[in-house]
Amino acid sequence: MFTTTAIILQLRPHSDRAHILHAYTRASGRAAFLLYGVGSRRKRAGVYAPFSLVELTVREGRGGQLPTVEQATLLYTPTQTQTDIRRQTVALFLSELISHTLSLPMQDEPMFDYLSRAVRDLDQAPDPENVHLRTMIGLAEQLGFAIDAEQHPLLTVMPESRAQRQEQLRQLCAYYAEHVDSWRPLSSLDILTEIFD
Repeated sequence: MFTTTAIILQLRPHSDRAHILHAYTRASGRAAFLLYGVGSRRKRAGVYAPFSLVELTVREGRGGQLPTVEQATLLYTPTQTQTDIRRQTVALFLSELISHTLSLPMQDEPMFDYLSRAVRDLDQAPDPENVHLRTMIGLAEQLGFAIDAEQHPLLTVMPESRAQRQEQLRQLCAYYAEHVDSWRPLSSLDILTEIFD
């Protein structure tokens, strides 16, 4: 058994009894776990919601099986994200973005710390409409392809209107596509665009 702090990325059905939990962990970077008995939809929406910051107690897998989550506890209890559809949509988008860009099981504590701060920023920001943009800019720096403000002046200044926001998001996704191997369009992008339209 071991414990690790983690940021929830996705929970997928695996069988009648089990789910596969994808997370970004402090201990080993990107990881997948078996999860039995998830419980009620309310519990899934809390502890296992995308972009939740949790502590996982895990039993090592045997015979090539994935490790199994024995217990999950929220380390940060959001006051707004769980009830604000806009913040939930940003959380979904950022979880998918992280899944696309951080695919290796490699420990990176500075990256984990950055993402943990982003979880709190999403919940605590007075308005969430630019949180995903700030997070993308900072994540690019963490990944080693920081955005040069002189070459891309529109990508580093927070937008003030809906049109500017949508254009900046489009350009940031194009920038990521140039720098991330095997980049593919984010399925949550259309939802995010619609929710802030």
